Amino acid sequence: MFKNFCSNTAIAVLLSLSLGAFAAESGSANTFNPAFSLILSGTYGSLQRDPAIPATGFAMNPNPGHEQGFNLGESEMGISASIDPQFRGVATLALAPEGGVSVENAFVQTSSLGEGFNLKFGRYFSGLGYLNEQHAHAWDFTDQPLVYAVLWENQLAEDGVQLKWLAPTEMFVEIGGETGKGRGFPGTERAKNGSGAGVVFVHIGDDIGIEHSWRAGASLHRTRRVDAESTDVPDLGGNAVTNLFSGDSQTVGMDFVWKYAPDGNVRDRYLKVQGEYFRRKENGELTYDTGTANVTDTYSVTQSGWYVQGVYQFMPRWRSGLRYDRLDPGVAQVGAANAANVIADYAYNPSRITWMLDYSPSEFSRLRLQLAHDNSRQGLPDNQLFVQYIMSLGAHGAHQY
Repeated sequence: MFKNFCSNTAIAVLLSLSLGAFAAESGSANTFNPAFSLILSGTYGSLQRDPAIPATGFAMNPNPGHEQGFNLGESEMGISASIDPQFRGVATLALAPEGGVSVENAFVQTSSLGEGFNLKFGRYFSGLGYLNEQHAHAWDFTDQPLVYAVLWENQLAEDGVQLKWLAPTEMFVEIGGETGKGRGFPGTERAKNGSGAGVVFVHIGDDIGIEHSWRAGASLHRTRRVDAESTDVPDLGGNAVTNLFSGDSQTVGMDFVWKYAPDGNVRDRYLKVQGEYFRRKENGELTYDTGTANVTDTYSVTQSGWYVQGVYQFMPRWRSGLRYDRLDPGVAQVGAANAANVIADYAYNPSRITWMLDYSPSEFSRLRLQLAHDNSRQGLPDNQLFVQYIMSLGAHGAHQY
């Protein structure tokens, strides 16, 4: 079971409309005839707090937040096909609810390097971690874990080059590296020659009999932030100010996933347990209150976060899941000039617990109910309810493991 997934991991197109974590059989493009696809999704959200308020201690990080009331959500339109015997192309366009089109993925992938090597170049989701490469319609919950929201602005996308090597072994071993522009948070897009960010990662995994499979990984991301602006940041005087940060950013991560299916039959029942941990260190200069004080001095902080979740398909087409998130904003080292201005220690660990139930009438449709108790903002507990639909049209390939 796992080795089939592993092959897909190395060569499969990330654009995928199969909605199950264990993908059912799916259609594919015929040689050079493009495969077209479309994802239609929407949510209803009921929240007690303003979703734009960031997690405590992470005001310098963007907050993707949620949407209240009825919302169309982001639709995805994709096309993929073989270009010639050497290359394959994939493009995913995101259709914003308010209008406009953005490029989510647009990359070329080799198909004939051999020796287990695969090269990808263009715009793609980075191979770091476990969830990062998955498109939103494949998530097991309506939203990403808190650590992905605050450290990666939900997902790290890059313009660059990625090289993967799949080892010729019985056990799944994949090693990869990326170099890119650094356009995705926490990087800062700059008009400059060379590379602005780099990623290295390794994944290993195997089957245990016909019922169990697992995968583990580690990753390292490095980039630089230049004049990264943060607004409405609380200071020691209780004011909300605008700050700028320039410096180096380095993130290490670990991930693990285990899957169990009785008798290897994933159609009837299966259990998936996964978790990830990221730790980021940033070191540079912080300019406090650019609108008034405009004081610049040294600043460094190490922040981290993790989540663990389980999803259980207890009968065909029905699944339930539980997830727990937790963040650590760390204790910052603030230069003397800003020691009386910038909060160094928030003494609070944001957390959240989430439950979901979803029903998939077919592999092309999913309906989901999600409830969450969000304690990510100190003194502002939030009980959240989401109802979501995800519908897919067109040809699609299988998901990675």
